[in-house]
Amino acid sequence: MSKKALFYLGFFIFLLLAFYFVMMATTDFGKVKLPVLNTVHPFSFSRQDGKTISEKDVAGKVYIAEYFFTTCKGICPKMNKNMKAVYEELRSEPGFLILSHTVDPETDSIARLRQYADSMGARVDNWWFLTGSKENLYKSARESYLLDDPKNSSKNIADQFIHTQFFALVDKKGQVRGIYDGLKQDEIKQLIMDTRKTLAE
Repeated sequence: MSKKALFYLGFFIFLLLAFYFVMMATTDFGKVKLPVLNTVHPFSFSRQDGKTISEKDVAGKVYIAEYFFTTCKGICPKMNKNMKAVYEELRSEPGFLILSHTVDPETDSIARLRQYADSMGARVDNWWFLTGSKENLYKSARESYLLDDPKNSSKNIADQFIHTQFFALVDKKGQVRGIYDGLKQDEIKQLIMDTRKTLAE
């Protein structure tokens, strides 16, 4: 190879390296933000201690929303085992909450949710178990958290039953920033990382 060709090759490599270092210096890859998927609508539900809570009580906080029911023998125990792992990992983080909504409010009374919360070792200061009217619970699942069951096509609310394994991550502004499969360990790990990232925003 001639000296001229070597010069051009070296100059080209220099330009590539310079471009790479400029990109690394001006882009903070650790601060790439999660997308905004939706905005949570106003709500009002009863917590396991009997207190009524609304969107005002979660303003400025980062939380994970899920839907389950206490008599579930299928996916719910696995989901909440994973949710408890998330809780143990993040419970000491200021401004962090978990909102676990029942999909069976006729069975899951406040007293029953309190008993279930106690069995999970959940403290009322940062893990809330919520009940309310079926219509409002399901409306929040669909219209706020995007956790609808696509197989649930009945128009009559009395005949509907949401049974979803997904968790929604909500930021301090009430925006849904991610949806995660509550049965998959890799997605649970990603949820923990994304929650920390969202708390730091």
